[in-house]
Amino acid sequence: MKQPVERRLAAILAADVAGYSRLMGADEEGTLQALKRHRRQLFDPKIKEHRGRIVKTTGDGMLVEFPSVVDAVRCAVEVQRAMLDRNTEIPEDKRIVFRMGINLGDVIIDGDDLYGDGVNIAARLEALAEPGGICISWVVGDQIRDKLPYPFTDMGGHSVKNIARPVRCYAMSAAAVATMPLAPEVQPALARPRLARVRAIIAAGFLSAIAIAMVVWWAMPNGNAPTLPGRAPATARLSSPTVAAGAPLPHLSIVVLPLANLSNNPDQEYFADAITEDVTTDLSRIAGSFVIAPTTAFTYKAKASARNKLGASSGSATYSMAACDAPATTFKLMFN
Repeated sequence: MKQPVERRLAAILAADVAGYSRLMGADEEGTLQALKRHRRQLFDPKIKEHRGRIVKTTGDGMLVEFPSVVDAVRCAVEVQRAMLDRNTEIPEDKRIVFRMGINLGDVIIDGDDLYGDGVNIAARLEALAEPGGICISWVVGDQIRDKLPYPFTDMGGHSVKNIARPVRCYAMSAAAVATMPLAPEVQPALARPRLARVRAIIAAGFLSAIAIAMVVWWAMPNGNAPTLPGRAPATARLSSPTVAAGAPLPHLSIVVLPLANLSNNPDQEYFADAITEDVTTDLSRIAGSFVIAPTTAFTYKAKASARNKLGASSGSATYSMAACDAPATTFKLMFN
């Protein structure tokens, strides 16, 4: 028996880069890097902000599904408006400029992919849009008419490839897009709180481990900790010539060794350094402690032999605290 085809109604946004072949012919690597940067910093965060889902990417093109035509059109306008500002200081022959088309239609679902006239019409509308502009179908224009204040112009009916009937559409030119207010880019605003939360969690883990280590260390001179194999009892050590019995213990000395960036992304190097500095700052607030400055600790960075000598291992950060003649306390924090 023939299995039923799964369908749903969706707003489809199709986008591609105008003059992509010319840009690649002039500078392949530069064009590719610029396109990736625009996607990472602007396009992808905007799609996520407006509840979209990237269905597929095809070189310079992209197909995105939205549950709402309002979200789809708002996302397209905000991206196109932001691209105008991003291209201000770039020579005209090197600018990456998008064309976008949006349609609302019934689509066929095949796994994560979408098919059908709903998708095809969106692609044809994108081809009708001018560089930096947006073209929407009549049904999309009817849906957003009283919801969004965007100046779309009626372009009438157009005969397009592989579509039996003329497609009536509305267009928003690049000049009209330029009159819209610039919406804030969402990536920096979302990244900073997330980064702060991650740093706070890691710093809290370090401080908890240090608190436990300090309790163990302070308990050992009082005879509350078990005697380690091969070591003299704590009371015997306190009466040694190094530290006279009854003499006050020296200040607790701590050094936070720099965390290593174990990812393949060099941009995360600053994150590892920031965690190291945060933990150092927090530890310096402990009364009666002496914390080595980060500038001194960072001299061990990128020195494999020094890290091996200090006991660091892949996937973990290892730190030691030692004071007086008490045994050094070592703890590890495992993280990804």
